[in-house]
Amino acid sequence: MADLAGVSVDYYMRLEQGRERHPSEQVLDSLARVFHLDPEAARHLHDLARPRTPRHTPADRADQVNPTLITLMQSWDHPALVMNRRLDVLFENRLAALLCNEREFSPNLLRHAFYHPEWYQDWHSAANVWVAHLRATAGAHCEDPFLLDLIEELSQVGDFRRMWGTHDVRTNGRGILQLRHPDVGEVKLAYETLPVNSAPGQVLLVCQSMLDSHSADSVGKLRHLLL
Repeated sequence: MADLAGVSVDYYMRLEQGRERHPSEQVLDSLARVFHLDPEAARHLHDLARPRTPRHTPADRADQVNPTLITLMQSWDHPALVMNRRLDVLFENRLAALLCNEREFSPNLLRHAFYHPEWYQDWHSAANVWVAHLRATAGAHCEDPFLLDLIEELSQVGDFRRMWGTHDVRTNGRGILQLRHPDVGEVKLAYETLPVNSAPGQVLLVCQSMLDSHSADSVGKLRHLLL
């Protein structure tokens, strides 16, 4: 491995053992190439080696959603929610609340996936996406006690422990959400996630119906529940 990366065996061993903490950009690029990392995983490797100084936000404001954004989301006729880097749902509009109307614990998308797998048509894919998303955010915020508690809690679940051990990294920019809803049946939605620039760490997730599926009216069915 050292030979493929173009470094000495001794240097590579120091990297593996954590005795070398300042690898050059060239070494990081070589390691990303050797391990066949995709662009997102390569960026994650660089972030781990060059941790940015965290921007400290007062605890009473870190998870507060901008009132203007809340007003905007409430006016949308598509499911939308705001979550933090731990995948805690900080705010959801009425359609998004209907989408997961039987959450029996503090709202967290990862807990929902592992404690209620029956909600998902393709649970394995959905769970992998959320675990990879958490992995992508955990490295840069490894001091967050709430994040560490979440990982420790879910590590008691064998499937989470196995997925976490793969070290997959994904910031979950877009994808397909397929659920089994108790009131409207199968739901298939396309979603897009966008960073909330005014609140670092917060992400806006917006869903729309899949127009090429038999569930094309999924959002329409949810709207009907509001009548």
